[in-house]
Amino acid sequence: MEKQNGSFGMISPSFWQNKNILLTGHTGFKGSWLSLWLLHMGARVTGIALKPDTEPSLFNELKLDQEMESFLFDIRDEKNVLRKVQATNPDIVIHMAAQPLVRDSYNDPLKTYSTNVMGTANLLEACRHTESIRQIINVTTDKVYENKELDIPFKESDRLGGFDPYSNSKACSELVTSSYRNSFFAKDKVKIVTARAGNVIGGGDWAVDRLIPDIIRAYQSKEKLIIRNPKAIRPWQHVLESLAGYLCLAEHLDQTENYIQEWNFGPGAQDFMNVAEIVQHAQKKMALEVELEQPNLHEAQILKLDNSLAKKHLSWSSQWKASEAIDRTLSWYQCFLEGENAKELCLKDIKEFTL
Repeated sequence: MEKQNGSFGMISPSFWQNKNILLTGHTGFKGSWLSLWLLHMGARVTGIALKPDTEPSLFNELKLDQEMESFLFDIRDEKNVLRKVQATNPDIVIHMAAQPLVRDSYNDPLKTYSTNVMGTANLLEACRHTESIRQIINVTTDKVYENKELDIPFKESDRLGGFDPYSNSKACSELVTSSYRNSFFAKDKVKIVTARAGNVIGGGDWAVDRLIPDIIRAYQSKEKLIIRNPKAIRPWQHVLESLAGYLCLAEHLDQTENYIQEWNFGPGAQDFMNVAEIVQHAQKKMALEVELEQPNLHEAQILKLDNSLAKKHLSWSSQWKASEAIDRTLSWYQCFLEGENAKELCLKDIKEFTL
């Protein structure tokens, strides 16, 4: 992987060169993008995750197992987590491993809680017995807040909650992180934070029950696109936006203790879209027939994040509006389906994002 120097907008590649990074959930959609970006900047990346659960998978398409150490096991395996964290000797830990789907959390709530809560506790317990670590970033979700559907963007100081098992389990993960920070990690030695991002989109996501992958599958199969909650508003953003937030946060944490807290990374206040608007935007690019499914499980109708804290203190802000993020995402899939190389497509997006 070519090493980069200089500055990528708000990100400094020189900071990451030769850093030992431990990334959990590296085989997932966001984890694969982040692994590629870190490797591109010259970091040494080790991953802990389950094997990819989709076919195709971005991790396999990028052939990341050839460029990083990849350990495939369950984050709930306490002893194995401890062994691998200590063997890796990481400088920075970024925790992304999770059961990430709302509807799956209704089907198997115990797995969701054990993965998202005890998985976090297992990792933090291993980290507190590993001397090399200087930073831990626990990536949670925009859904950790108690949502009363008031159409007001959530601030980091707002009450945690979460109606469904997924959202609630990630709020619990936040509380576990806070407890470990207060109980075991001295601020001058290990800086531990949580990061809450919006609904990410981008090329290479083939997960079930997500809007963009569902659109692509309907487009490929020429079958109807089944959608639910067409009026549901989400903080849609390109995957690189949230990843840039995590990277930017880590660079700032390296300089001071002032940033040890929770952080929102979401789109601008005027850039929220509902599901129907996303679908209509996609229909301008590809032929789609849509059918509405009556939802039978509770999901939030309005979800917005206030990103003013990250703007003010981290100099982080969204680079691409939602419409551009959708266009770039659909273009990625169309190019991939026409035979273009996934890694080249991702690196092209990274390069254009960081200009």
